[in-house]
Amino acid sequence: MKNIFINSSAKIIDAMKLLAITSSRCLIVVGKKRYFLGTLNDGDIRRGILKGMSSKSPIKNLYQRKPVVMFEKNFSLNLAKSLMRKSLLPIIPVLNSKKLVINYLTWNNIFGDEKQNNSLKNLNFVIMAGGKGTRLAPFTKVLPKPLLPINDKPVIQHIIERFLNYGAKQFFISVNYKSLLLKSFFNELSPTYKLKLLKETEPLGTVGGLHLHKKKLMKNDIFLSNCDILINANFAEMYNFHQKNKSDLTVIVSTKNYEIPYGICNITKNGKLKKIVEKPKSKYFVNTGLYIMKPKILNLIPKNRLFHMNQLIELAIKKKYSVSVYPIRDKDWVDIGEPSTYRLMNK
Repeated sequence: MKNIFINSSAKIIDAMKLLAITSSRCLIVVGKKRYFLGTLNDGDIRRGILKGMSSKSPIKNLYQRKPVVMFEKNFSLNLAKSLMRKSLLPIIPVLNSKKLVINYLTWNNIFGDEKQNNSLKNLNFVIMAGGKGTRLAPFTKVLPKPLLPINDKPVIQHIIERFLNYGAKQFFISVNYKSLLLKSFFNELSPTYKLKLLKETEPLGTVGGLHLHKKKLMKNDIFLSNCDILINANFAEMYNFHQKNKSDLTVIVSTKNYEIPYGICNITKNGKLKKIVEKPKSKYFVNTGLYIMKPKILNLIPKNRLFHMNQLIELAIKKKYSVSVYPIRDKDWVDIGEPSTYRLMNK
């Protein structure tokens, strides 16, 4: 149990380290003798990071002080299951009459191997796989990028299997370049899930071709993914964030830290040196290539015109749609679109 607890005086970096080694993705914040104070999860930390807090900031302004708990005297396993299913709770602390934590419940110890996140089963999952993959040439001279193997399995199969773990049943794949090879692969695979290839007669950019098929996608919210990314994060938590924020479009981003390996000179307008900053570091939020959107966003895509995802995002912002960002850790995202990264993944 010790890895699940964190003191209220701890820093964000301490919480991140604990979350990296616990499977619950949530910590219990305690005082002396495990006196219950609240809970802290990935989402709380993300909100702090988006507000500009650093890894050395204390968690005292982040953790939830009134989460769902159960008391020993009124404990019911059936009620705990109901609460977890209804709100997709990662953890429920169990307290005694003095508010000391005597136990806690997680999905694994309540449901075992039962899937946690079937809440995504009615959504549409779209994978954009029509590009030529020029960055990965000469590999893509032979195979389309989605079929490039990683550990003896095509990258697109890795992407689909990650979504299947959350109850996904309906997939749409936009295709153009070497589409017959993709079609042959899935025909031979004979998947148990529903699959529809969305054919582009001519290249229309990353999302331009979706205009031709938007009627098929208008009933449910959409997860939209590039075909050259692998993300190891909780998709149900992403969707829950998307819904709670009443977003029309959510962009999944990753934190990237860059260090300039030189001393940077700050100078005045007259060319006088003010100071030298050695190896400055900057933090950025990088677009991972995964999105969640309401179907109405597809109405912004023009007909029969080259149109890319960045243009769709910019137009959504211009039209005053609600556009949010959901940050994940850098190590939870891999872009295999670069030859060096692709080779590294196969090692």
